[in-house]
Amino acid sequence: MDTIANFFSFITTPVSWVIVQFHKLYGAIFGPDTGWAWGLSIVSLVVLIRICLIPLFVKQIKSTRNMQALQPKMKAIQERYKSDKQRQSEEMMKLYKETGTNPLSSCLPILAQSPFFFALYSVLSHIAEGKTIGVINQSLLDSARQAHIFGAPLAAKFTDSAEKVEALGASITDVRIVTAVMIILMSASQFFTQRQLMMKNVDLSVKTPYMQQQKMLMYIFPVIFAVMGINFPVGVLVYWLTTNVWTMGQQMYVINQNPTPGSKAQDAYLQRLLKSVTHHGEVRGRRRKNIVKVIVAKGSSDRNENERRFFTGLAKAGFAAQADGTVLRSDTVTAEAEGGAATARRQQPKRQTKAQRQAAAQHAKDAEASAESGDAVSEEATTPSLEKKPQSSAKAAKTGSQGQGDQPARPSRANSGGSRQGQAKSGQRKGQQRPKHPSSKK
Repeated sequence: MDTIANFFSFITTPVSWVIVQFHKLYGAIFGPDTGWAWGLSIVSLVVLIRICLIPLFVKQIKSTRNMQALQPKMKAIQERYKSDKQRQSEEMMKLYKETGTNPLSSCLPILAQSPFFFALYSVLSHIAEGKTIGVINQSLLDSARQAHIFGAPLAAKFTDSAEKVEALGASITDVRIVTAVMIILMSASQFFTQRQLMMKNVDLSVKTPYMQQQKMLMYIFPVIFAVMGINFPVGVLVYWLTTNVWTMGQQMYVINQNPTPGSKAQDAYLQRLLKSVTHHGEVRGRRRKNIVKVIVAKGSSDRNENERRFFTGLAKAGFAAQADGTVLRSDTVTAEAEGGAATARRQQPKRQTKAQRQAAAQHAKDAEASAESGDAVSEEATTPSLEKKPQSSAKAAKTGSQGQGDQPARPSRANSGGSRQGQAKSGQRKGQQRPKHPSSKK
């Protein structure tokens, strides 16, 4: 650890200068030799460093999400080129370039923070040994050696001997209790941060090896910090506990406000957004509008289950999401849909009882019988008129022949009957004709 700290010695002067400036501020309030002045100086150093690292943290979030989304494609490439490692690496780099993903981005905050961590470790180690470093002169060194946090000196370690701890003006019991509590808190905060990420902010619809790796790290990292923590001075434990708490709070904020698509956190966020839209009638806030805009741009086929549930809730509440991230009331469309459904329901025939169906069937039979009887009456009324026409024609022929002086031709009854029947049939085929006057000549 000392070798690594010496490697980052170039940054020990800036770190010591920042600590001294904060010490002047808190020393004027709590006293220059108190543990509060030096402890809060370390905490302020952490806050300042983490504020400067926020852009890198944002890149880490984006890189982590991109890596989660690329896991299925990466697995397909590995399966396709499992016998050709060089081609596999080329395809991986091509995939990273096309999607704009950098695998090292997820490690940027830790890599950027490590120089400050080891520089602080070097400063506190020099204080424990009674050596000046950076801008910390002898007077500041004596003040720092007298500072205690809950009875433990800033430069004391869990593994220090009783004689070394007594030289710093404390007891070995106080040092070990304080360091043990801080190590437990440091490991617990690390575990809770990783668990929060895995349980709430991971797309559960995609099962990839990345998730298994994260689960392993969730249990391995706290153990690593616990083992390493016994070799850290109290001041470094203050630094590391503060940065873990900061990371946990920062991650809670990100999960709450910008969750990973497809995760439980996104479902909870969209449900809160749905309640807000239903209550206020609009999407409030530019960030929320951007999220709705992104979901609308995906299209119905590319949306996950959480996003479909959100749009269904909007439709039930009478709202329709727009491409610019806003919502419009769709009461007219809803009313038309409800009116159409009501009309369809009204047009459906009512179910009849058995007695009503039998009565309707009997009524139909009666109507059919009456129609048949009417047709028979009309046939009887039409047939006599057609049969009378041959008689009138025969009388006219007899009268004409008598007038001309010819011998009367008296046809036999059989012939006249047959003629009448033939004429009647002919009249039926031709239809109803206008009868001729008996005096008319052919």
